[in-house]
Amino acid sequence: MSLFPIIYEDAEVLVLHKPAGLVCHPTKGDEYSSLVSRVRLHLGTRSEPQMVHRLDRETSGVMVFGKTAASALELRRLWEQGLVAKEYSALVHGAAEPGSGTIDLPLGADDRSEIAIKDCVRPDGTPARTRWWRERVFERAEGVFSQLRIRLDTGRKHQIRIHLAAVGHPLVGDKLYGPSEALYLDFVHRRLTDHQRAQLLLPHQALHAGRLWFPWQGCEAEFASPPESWFSEFAAGLPVVWGPDAFDPARPGP
Repeated sequence: MSLFPIIYEDAEVLVLHKPAGLVCHPTKGDEYSSLVSRVRLHLGTRSEPQMVHRLDRETSGVMVFGKTAASALELRRLWEQGLVAKEYSALVHGAAEPGSGTIDLPLGADDRSEIAIKDCVRPDGTPARTRWWRERVFERAEGVFSQLRIRLDTGRKHQIRIHLAAVGHPLVGDKLYGPSEALYLDFVHRRLTDHQRAQLLLPHQALHAGRLWFPWQGCEAEFASPPESWFSEFAAGLPVVWGPDAFDPARPGP
């Protein structure tokens, strides 16, 4: 099994592509069941991996690890100071307006939901700001969709997913902020039906962290990774093929 694609590595930093469907933090599964566990395998006894940011389980894309305590501390400071820029690609339901826009809606806990991790737009929430650009609109047999380029001015939990759903363009494949949160509950309990899978269209939410850049050692470091095949195939109007266990929450990812 491949641990992960490596984008860049030196003595201080490891930059990799996190596969969709793989959790960041260690779980009760085997040594391949989380990104941190896989990074430990890659590094061996050389150092303990220092994760300085994270992506949702189902989001793919660029992630950075510090290989030493000093480099990890420096990287975390860049994140805390807002000096890290991130760009995402998203596939959403519906035809987005031409051009670009900004979603400026505060976010907080969704007290109406039985799902503890779920947040929502609420007036007393924490300020959150998302900028988007429409790349293209395309049609498939299942309907009309848009591909968006997204940048964050804040980094709240599930920010992109909540903001896009709030303006009527939920992510394709989003189990929590899509058609019904029952999709998430049934996914977790491994009871998704064929009808529910057909609603989701994709085994993962169509969100990819494609580019990341920040000042590093006197210059601007930039790293990029292309979307995975299922994302590109859906955007190209091609049928997306996945195995029978693609919707299994215990599946550790590619």
